Amino acid sequence: MRLKSLRYLVWIAPVMVAILLSPVVRIAGQQGAPKTGEWRYWGGDAGNSHYSPLDQIDRTNVKDLRVAWRWKSENLGPRPDSDWKVTPLMIGRVLYFTGGSRRDVVAADAATGETLWIYRYDEGTRGARAPNRGPSGRGLSYWTDGQGDERLIYVTLGYRLVELNAKTGRPIPGFGTDGVVDLFEGLDQGAKVPKEGEMSLTSPPAIVRDVVVVGAALGGGRTMEFIAGFPRGFDVRTGKRLWTFHTIPQPGEFGNDTWEKDSWAYTGHTGAWSQMAVDEELGYVYIPVETPTNDFYGGHRPGNGLYGNTVLCLDAKTGKRVWHFQTTHHDIWDYDLPAAANLLDVTVDGRTIKALAQVTKQGFTFVFDRVTGQPIWPIVERPVPQSDVPGEKTSPTQPIPTKPVPFERQGMTENDLVDFTPELKAEALEIAKKYRMGPVYTPASERQATLMLPSPNGGASWQGAAVDPETGTLFIGSATTPRVLQIQHDPKRSNMEYTGDSRYVASSFPHGISLVKPPWGRITAVNMNTGNNLWVVPNGDTPDAVKNNPALKGVEIPRTGTADASNLLVTKTLLFSGTSGLHPSLPPGQGAPYLLALDKKTGEVIYQFKLPDDLRPTGIPMTYLVGGKQYIVVAAGLAPPASRESRAGELIALVLP
Repeated sequence: MRLKSLRYLVWIAPVMVAILLSPVVRIAGQQGAPKTGEWRYWGGDAGNSHYSPLDQIDRTNVKDLRVAWRWKSENLGPRPDSDWKVTPLMIGRVLYFTGGSRRDVVAADAATGETLWIYRYDEGTRGARAPNRGPSGRGLSYWTDGQGDERLIYVTLGYRLVELNAKTGRPIPGFGTDGVVDLFEGLDQGAKVPKEGEMSLTSPPAIVRDVVVVGAALGGGRTMEFIAGFPRGFDVRTGKRLWTFHTIPQPGEFGNDTWEKDSWAYTGHTGAWSQMAVDEELGYVYIPVETPTNDFYGGHRPGNGLYGNTVLCLDAKTGKRVWHFQTTHHDIWDYDLPAAANLLDVTVDGRTIKALAQVTKQGFTFVFDRVTGQPIWPIVERPVPQSDVPGEKTSPTQPIPTKPVPFERQGMTENDLVDFTPELKAEALEIAKKYRMGPVYTPASERQATLMLPSPNGGASWQGAAVDPETGTLFIGSATTPRVLQIQHDPKRSNMEYTGDSRYVASSFPHGISLVKPPWGRITAVNMNTGNNLWVVPNGDTPDAVKNNPALKGVEIPRTGTADASNLLVTKTLLFSGTSGLHPSLPPGQGAPYLLALDKKTGEVIYQFKLPDDLRPTGIPMTYLVGGKQYIVVAAGLAPPASRESRAGELIALVLP
């Protein structure tokens, strides 16, 4: 039975706007390019490039940027959300975004920041108990029939699909029930029924022509049995469910034999919690699938377990599989796919290819022909270390791309330990002796925890990569954050033989210095026509907590970057980057209140714009043109000491004088 909820609109100003009539500019490899000056997709376009052809702001004038307006989320919801990861849309002079601890939907004037309307859906306990994946969400999606019907689509905290009239903010009457589809229903999993707190979604759904494709972010993972996050397709006009794809194949379906001992019957997860990429011309959606239950122990799910940790290409109209590639077999490291793939056209050995690039937590970039799924460069199966945990059966090999080279440091050895001074190196060695170290895919042991690098935080994370479609360059932001992976047997905690935890306890010193050498975060530029790196630079300056550290007095410290994946925006003229450092696993003092402008050809920092009140960029920046002016908008927040209240996130708009 559908739960009834309170829904209301807060009207602050009427929406009297005109749609920009600027011409469409299509660039090779830019999927679903919007009208010039607009930003109609979370990733800038359907192919997730995070690119705009705007060039008003360039290397000669970027230093002149000033704050045009600030939109504060402090009154949205009962508590502030400082880590606001939203990227707004801009259509017809209006910004659309989600925000606040209840995930309200807001429309604001793109030139002034004036609030036009707010939509709030109060879900009660179902929303309050949702998995903690970021209450405000990363944004929403937009659909139009081109004839005046314009809709905003998003998923609530409590996992409901909602459609709103983009002009008025009112629910679409003919969609679902009063504009809402309850995503707890129609899961196609027999007796498995989700409970409050088990399913949600932070990312906006994918729109492919007239189909809405919805993933899932799931909690739990401490029991052997769990609900699965099967992706589903819905009619954009009516909300009718069109298809469900079983990311845990059922009997008779392709891949069921990869779930040994009937583990398909009770295992869950394998959802798509991150964003998806879309090829509108082909009608394909590319889904990054997560790890099956449990992240760090797979003894109850023997086999490779398709479609866990898989790039999955579906025909969005039918939900039928076109192709797939599993990037990690039988994952026990939480190396699920964290970000949408990037679609671009490349020229390799004189042949133009519609390509897809998928970055991963473990620091690989898998590159395919997105039509056929064939690797552009060979991907080879190579032997990896094996687990000695009783009941665990790890895959003897893992797929390793031959190109591009890894964009992150992989594996841990003594040579990776911090060595600013002999004393710090000696302390690092003492800490490291407690743990198992080895190459990437080194498993944990019940007897000895493992130092992981990259960790489940990445490498690459939800921000993914950005593309310059004019040059075929892929820009990847990544973090170098070692973590400790521990396996334990605890019948009081779980009905599984073993469970695992990934924690940050021993990855930093009491001095607040990372256990490993810098850079602690980097930006890598890859020429996707050759698969070769163009440049690699730290993703920012050295944190003040390191510069001013008494243990490093008199020591010359190189530019280290910060241990957080960068939020990247590419324009015709510049690469913009910001790092928040707000993740609880990071050492204190990480991140910086700057939005950096970099030279796309060299990685040189041309200018760093300090955000007001020391706010740190938490969302991926976007850009648009209104009234002849190019704006850059970025969500920002601040996580103060625990003794003070959190600072609510803001949208900050920058413009030239």
